[in-house]
Amino acid sequence: MTDEYLDAMAEDFKKALAAFEKDLGSVRTGQASPQILDSVQVHVASYGSSMPLKQLAKISAPDARMLTVNPWDKGTIKDIEKAILSSGLGLNPSSDGQLIRLPIPPLTGERRQQLVRLVRKMAENSRVRIRQIRREYNDIFKEMESDKDISQDEMKRLLEVVQSGTNGAVKKLDGIAAVKEQEVLEV
Repeated sequence: MTDEYLDAMAEDFKKALAAFEKDLGSVRTGQASPQILDSVQVHVASYGSSMPLKQLAKISAPDARMLTVNPWDKGTIKDIEKAILSSGLGLNPSSDGQLIRLPIPPLTGERRQQLVRLVRKMAENSRVRIRQIRREYNDIFKEMESDKDISQDEMKRLLEVVQSGTNGAVKKLDGIAAVKEQEVLEV
């Protein structure tokens, strides 16, 4: 019974780390990366709804300083350009009516520091999520002990396993954040 909870806890830690890595993909570095557009939502007037940009177009990085957005429906080009401009990513789209080009400007020192602070804030939010997972499973095992489903010694052992898993997840998270910070700071 407790093994199922420990497996579920490990899976929850993996999901928290995967969500953090996905969030980091939207942080712009000096290199062109299609993932920075993952968070862009496009309101398409002709469809009457908002959709993620990646569902409306093929996004690619032909070189280190350029992204291209090739919409499947050429009628959505103006909507896509408007969404990119209002996304806060600091990108200025240019279109030839068929393809949208997004030159990636080099980052200034001040902007790099802002992005590092953003990465650290995202990391802290993920640490909070990991600690919430730890609290959830600690509460489950304490309740099992109070219901006499497990012994006090077993509960202490399980709490140590939970803490060990938490420490491992936080260590991985810190490593991922450090790599992203280094990417942002590289000139």
